[in-house]
Amino acid sequence: MAHFAKISNDNKVLTVLVFNDSDMLDKDGNSSELVGQQYLEKHNNWPADMWIQTSYNTVSNKHVNGGTPLRGNFASIGYEWDKDNQIFWPRKKYSSWVKHIPTATWKSPIGDAPALTEEQIAQNKEYPQTWTYSWNEINQIWDLINFKIS
Repeated sequence: MAHFAKISNDNKVLTVLVFNDSDMLDKDGNSSELVGQQYLEKHNNWPADMWIQTSYNTVSNKHVNGGTPLRGNFASIGYEWDKDNQIFWPRKKYSSWVKHIPTATWKSPIGDAPALTEEQIAQNKEYPQTWTYSWNEINQIWDLINFKIS
């Protein structure tokens, strides 16, 4: 099955359609995104170049089955299409976060959260609590949080 995202004029994903692979075969029997786009334009009254193929097996620029990733992430409604980088971007969690092209993910402006200490990891296993880091948008830092689990 082939998946295509319908893109708005402001590069937002409006919907994702699935259809048979046979509808995107060229005259030589090869799968062709262009043929799929033309099919979608004909049957959905939306310009061919505003249908972009996407793969439900692609997450964070990795193929879940070890294959070749396609366009960073599987498109979903509200995602942004980045034509220059050929990536579908999920909604940004925080206004300060920036695009990380290699992983097709949003990252904090200071990088990933620090790793938990061995003691915190051990406590997470031993006691009904959990340590984690949470992004503090106001102060632009990672806050260490201890949640008690009851």
